[in-house]
Amino acid sequence: MLRTRATLIGLVAAGTLASSIQAEPISLRYGAAYSTLRSIYSLPITVAEREGFFKREGLDFRIVVPIPGGSDKMIDALHDGTVDITHVATPFLIRKVLRGSDAVAIATEFSNPIYSLVAKPEIKSFSDLKGKLIGFADLSGTISISMRKLLAMHGLKEGDFAVKVLEGTPARLNCLTRGDCDAVALGQPQDMAARAQGFVVLGDSSEATPAYLYTVTAARRSWAEANKDTVVRYLRGLRAAFHFIRDPARQNAVIDIISETSGVSKTVAESVLRLYFAPERGVLPREGEIDMAALARSIAMVAGTDALERPLPAPEAFVDRQYLHAAGIR
Repeated sequence: MLRTRATLIGLVAAGTLASSIQAEPISLRYGAAYSTLRSIYSLPITVAEREGFFKREGLDFRIVVPIPGGSDKMIDALHDGTVDITHVATPFLIRKVLRGSDAVAIATEFSNPIYSLVAKPEIKSFSDLKGKLIGFADLSGTISISMRKLLAMHGLKEGDFAVKVLEGTPARLNCLTRGDCDAVALGQPQDMAARAQGFVVLGDSSEATPAYLYTVTAARRSWAEANKDTVVRYLRGLRAAFHFIRDPARQNAVIDIISETSGVSKTVAESVLRLYFAPERGVLPREGEIDMAALARSIAMVAGTDALERPLPAPEAFVDRQYLHAAGIR
């Protein structure tokens, strides 16, 4: 009897130890720039983290910031071991892959962005920007490409205005409010906050460019293959975040998150959601899925500045969708 009881106690203890080991969270380091975390473009990740969706998937999810050097350094952080996965705009992923990186997109974070060209109150039209200073993002990125197209549509060509490169919407907004820049490219919610302060929205990127794939989560192929279970857990958490953001019953919580992370009023945060979803403008993916046609348009935009050889590389060269499929995302 004693031996049986001892055996049972031993089995229970062993089971408890095994359960404890199994429940140990999996570390996952996510790379982001500080400017991203202060803008709308961090929304899916912020929701997943705050609402416990990554934790529910057994992940010890850690955001690693800042990544020094701007958007072009995000993929470098994968290669030097700083992070496991990273937020990155598609042009920078495309260029790094064409130069030999084994990085690939594993999910979409933002599908089709809306960037506004916002000017000082005294600037009432595009023609007023002649000879003025405009704050752009990285000149090789889709933000600057779309802004140049927008300006060209309204009769402004290279040389008609001066350019100052400023990484991140918060930095460009500061340049505008200080009076150093006459106009800047702003994402949400800062463009709406600027308009509420009396600045003028001259136009937005959707006027000049077709829908394209803006930001993705990227990982090295070699790392993802060796850590498939971790990647799938991440994607399930990300999918839950997109469902949360689109749930009408969760709208107030999403508004609170936008307001807290970006420092704007709840009224402005609410207007961002109306812009995206009423009507649906395809700004956010539904579950993190990768739109290959939109990625092809991103490649074409990069080709316009980098003079890539024809035929252009296929979108499949820059993605690995097996992990999305394993997570039940098509």
